[in-house]
Amino acid sequence: MSPAEAQRLVMVTGGAGFIGSNLVDALIERGCRVRVVDNLATGRRENLDPRAELVEANVQDTATLARAMNGVDCVFHVAALPRIPLSIAHPMETHMANAVGTLSTLIAARDSGVRRFVFSGSSSVYGDQPRMPLSETMAPNPLNPYALQKYMGEQYTRMFHRLYGMETLTLRYFNVYGPRMTTEGAYTTVIAAFLKTRSQCRPLEIHGDGEQTRDFTHVSDVVAANLLAMDCERERADGRALNIGYGRNVSVNRIAALIGGPTVRAASRKGDMRDTLADNSAARATLGWTPRISVEEGIAELLKANGPA
Repeated sequence: MSPAEAQRLVMVTGGAGFIGSNLVDALIERGCRVRVVDNLATGRRENLDPRAELVEANVQDTATLARAMNGVDCVFHVAALPRIPLSIAHPMETHMANAVGTLSTLIAARDSGVRRFVFSGSSSVYGDQPRMPLSETMAPNPLNPYALQKYMGEQYTRMFHRLYGMETLTLRYFNVYGPRMTTEGAYTTVIAAFLKTRSQCRPLEIHGDGEQTRDFTHVSDVVAANLLAMDCERERADGRALNIGYGRNVSVNRIAALIGGPTVRAASRKGDMRDTLADNSAARATLGWTPRISVEEGIAELLKANGPA
């Protein structure tokens, strides 16, 4: 990277959270100056590299966001209230954070002259589909408020390219896991929940028959996609959505076996997809992105970091 590029200022909303803080680390390692916007509702200050600048603010505060975007070259909008069960229990709160918060951030980026906007989307927008793998040509079918909110966010992201000429991209993440993922609270991912219950020497709780599948994607592969999205050719930043998934799905029963320990059965969850599997060919072609960490490797790394049960 040239000296000029090393002085580039980028913003990560939600940069104290799981995905955001991993992205912040990679950007700093790359030589960028990083400004983080986070209200620390779900993010943690200890996740942040001290070299990053923190602006404590809500992403619905457009005026504060616009001031914070002064001089920013690229915005990575990662901030969200994630998890499907949370959105079902609190649809208004999650709508304000996920849909309105994305619109506010886009408006601030437009008004501040930001060059590029990369939105963290979700594979949940697909809902149930008649075939696998899931490709960007399929019509979205959101099954819950979170999926609908994320779809609204990516539609706004596409619209801001069409109406205002902003360079924008949506990255549809598939079941992200890895270091710093949330293990506390009622709304955690299955890998995080299994690791926590294993550490407490309790049985792993499997909802339904456990044969529902997910395309688990390591956070380092998600970060790599974001770095590529920051600098891909301008004509490719045309508001399109790209699947960011490993390209292989495994069952919840398989995840339980990899983590180890006894299991118990629980009722199926409402409003959730039965299966996910990414067709990642568009991301490979558009970004030159290749996922590298299999779920077996990723879970082995997490088990090593978490220590014996």
